[in-house]
Amino acid sequence: MPTVLIITGDANDAKILGDVLSNAGKKSFTVLWKETLAAGVKRLQAGGIDAVMADLSLPDSQGIETFEALSAVAPHTPIMTLFSAGEEVLTTESAHPGAQDYLSKAHFGSYLVPQSLRNMIQRRTIEEKFFIEKTRAGITLNSISDAVIGTDMEGNVDYLNIAAEIMTGWTRGDAHGHPISEVMQIMNGGTREPERNPIYLVLQQNEPMKLAAGTILIRRDGREAAIEDSAAPIHDWDGKIVGAVIVFHDITASQSMAIKMSHLAQHDFLTNLPNRMLLNDRIEQAIILAQRNSTHLALLFLDLDNFKHINDSLGHVIGDKLLQSVAQTLSACVRGSDTVSRQGGDEFVILVSASKHVEDAALTAMKVLAALTVPHLIARHELHVTTSIGISIYPEDGLDAETLIKNADTAMYHAKEKGRNNYQFFTNAMNVRAVERQVIEAHLRQAMVRQQFVLHYQPKIDLHTGAITGSEALLRWNHSNWGEMLPDRFIAIAEDCGLIVPIGQWVLREACEQTKRWEIAGLKPVSVAVNISVLELRRTDFVEGVRAVLQETGLSPGCLQLEITESVLMYDDESSTEILQRLKDLGVQLAVDDFGTGYSSLSYLIQFPIDVLKIDRSLVSNIGFANGTGIVVGAVIAMGASLNKRVVAEGVENQGQLDFLKALHCEEGQGFFFSRPLAAEQFTTLLTTGWRYADMEG
Repeated sequence: MPTVLIITGDANDAKILGDVLSNAGKKSFTVLWKETLAAGVKRLQAGGIDAVMADLSLPDSQGIETFEALSAVAPHTPIMTLFSAGEEVLTTESAHPGAQDYLSKAHFGSYLVPQSLRNMIQRRTIEEKFFIEKTRAGITLNSISDAVIGTDMEGNVDYLNIAAEIMTGWTRGDAHGHPISEVMQIMNGGTREPERNPIYLVLQQNEPMKLAAGTILIRRDGREAAIEDSAAPIHDWDGKIVGAVIVFHDITASQSMAIKMSHLAQHDFLTNLPNRMLLNDRIEQAIILAQRNSTHLALLFLDLDNFKHINDSLGHVIGDKLLQSVAQTLSACVRGSDTVSRQGGDEFVILVSASKHVEDAALTAMKVLAALTVPHLIARHELHVTTSIGISIYPEDGLDAETLIKNADTAMYHAKEKGRNNYQFFTNAMNVRAVERQVIEAHLRQAMVRQQFVLHYQPKIDLHTGAITGSEALLRWNHSNWGEMLPDRFIAIAEDCGLIVPIGQWVLREACEQTKRWEIAGLKPVSVAVNISVLELRRTDFVEGVRAVLQETGLSPGCLQLEITESVLMYDDESSTEILQRLKDLGVQLAVDDFGTGYSSLSYLIQFPIDVLKIDRSLVSNIGFANGTGIVVGAVIAMGASLNKRVVAEGVENQGQLDFLKALHCEEGQGFFFSRPLAAEQFTTLLTTGWRYADMEG
């Protein structure tokens, strides 16, 4: 029951009020009575009072001072003042500072008194709830990063949250009553012309509006920021528009990041030259121009002749610096309309566009050969490198980018056979590589039957504990005549002729069986990673095949990690999402291999159910050099942490790389610094003895 405190010096008044309140049926009140202001104040301070009925004429206090004293002690408790005939003016005065109601002594015994008190209490409860909601809304609006500006029907500002104050440079007090066009000046980012604020259209049309793309906010101090978002009308409870609100946020940083990511997606990380994707686009554009103008274009495919020897003897650091120096030399040999691209490794492609004569390609090739005779001075080493160049011409040697690159590549191998450090134009007679591919394909078809395939396992290491957390299964081909062949030699051919599917099935089963054998022996590398090609992933029975292998080998799905490349994800977004989700439903882990060298799109990391990002070894090998790679590696690690993805660094080869990765809290590493890929028996020994490296905690 609500508790009511009656404060009056008249015992008879107190009794009448007490009786009518205590006998109000099921909705009665608990009644307390105090004769003086001092006693009433003391009781109020003790708490638990829902309403006060107070005579303003008390033995120890008279008039409005009585009400003020009670209100000061309990500012949120409803007060009903009591008055006698002739005290109406005093009661009216008390109502102004906040009294909820007043009651004439002539009506003390009325049955309406309890109802009036209940109304007072209910009204104060509603006011309290409204205050809480308003406070919560205010805190929320001031806590979000989006700027919020409200206006009246004239478009004059009546509200700004803290974010809006920061972004516009206007305080709420300064902005109040000013037109939105003055507080929030905007312009078109392309034309630099002023834009009309969408608030005015919202007020006219009573419909939400979007900010135009490319909108620029001009802050109060003249600085600019790119913004985006929308405006909407505000309605009263009858649905009538009474104002509008605009919500926006600064996208300057995200635009800058998008530009950087776009550049990274189209350029080689090491040399900053256009990569394959951008080169292909430029070739197609050049073909269109050549068709229109009846001109030629040429592709020069370059492979450095003795780069591998330099790279192996002096290390990848020197090798990468040499590639950067070569890239600068090549760029200086061409016109502004031409394109120099790095294809990967020590291979470059030069697009000579809009040539009227085929001889222009030969002149460029000779210029490149002459320029590369100059030694490269790198880390006190005088390095000499030459190149073999293959040339294909449009339209004679191909009508699209893929064919032109392939034929220029074929001509390049012919140049190597001619003694290197020369150039050769493509001819149809250059079929050496095609023959080699046919031979490899023929032997591949026998390799499965002859059981020539074997798996090696490279450990993945927890960078902070040194423990082996898992392994990656790597395919080797032990040919009876050619010896051990790495996948780079035959996987592309296997994909072309369709053999990659049965080979992949064998790899998956063998890796799961071996991991289960380790588990039974009490040796648990936690998980095994298996690389999956796009042809395997696109098979309709692939997911069921994985399920069957797991069931037949008894390996827990959580112990299997499937590695796919970024290009596989981009093949078909919708199909990829469905397939990967079905694999996730099995409990299998999913990893993106060679992350950072392809599209590196943030969108697919959110779209697809990815567990692990494997930083490409080429990024890791360049940590510590002034080419931005360390920044990219750090960004990938930070991105992985923010998206709750585990990050594995591939190609860790030295202590410096390890220290860098540990400092950025990269979780796992893999590379020659820890262990080369090992045969199953050797890996078993490694699991048995454990693995440690010096200064693990350093």
